[in-house]
Amino acid sequence: MKNAPLILSIIAVAAVAVFGTLSLTGKSESGKAQVTASSDSTAVSAAKGDIVYIVFDRIMTEYDMANDLRTSVETKVQNIQAEVDRRGKKLENDVNEFQDKLNRGLITRSVAEVRSQELQQQQNDFNLFAGQKQNEIAEEQTVMMNQIVDALNTYLEKYNQEKQYAMILINQGGQPVFLAQPELDITDDVLAGLNEEYVRNKNKK
Repeated sequence: MKNAPLILSIIAVAAVAVFGTLSLTGKSESGKAQVTASSDSTAVSAAKGDIVYIVFDRIMTEYDMANDLRTSVETKVQNIQAEVDRRGKKLENDVNEFQDKLNRGLITRSVAEVRSQELQQQQNDFNLFAGQKQNEIAEEQTVMMNQIVDALNTYLEKYNQEKQYAMILINQGGQPVFLAQPELDITDDVLAGLNEEYVRNKNKK
């Protein structure tokens, strides 16, 4: 379970791969120059028909819904990890106790054989339990990512009815967008709308 942050990272990358390109309207312009590195936030000045992009890492860290979901998942992961650790510690103590009695000659061979089989079954049960919990964590994180991407996609569909960009790319770690004009980065504008909508929906509930 210590690999949970790594799992989350892998899932995030997978989600970006699956939803990497959101083609939302009509035809894209050909020959659009992409010459300037765009790491700085700037006012959106992209025009209708442009190919624009969103920095997905910023969505994950600055979108209120993403932060709320991540906090919830992290709490669940911590609780699962605590239960796995508790069962693992008990198994370790049982094995150590058995080994100590065996070394000191405090149990007969027949009792030792029975106890050894019981401990082996305990080990098998623990491995099964730990595997199930690992899958549960992965499922929680996958659902979280799906919820974030679905909310983003739903918002972008409405957003682009007004903007009418030819294509909106989801960029992570410089992929697929390596170089672009700064005004093609619409992350700030999208984040503002996403958070406003999320707060509005939360207040309704």
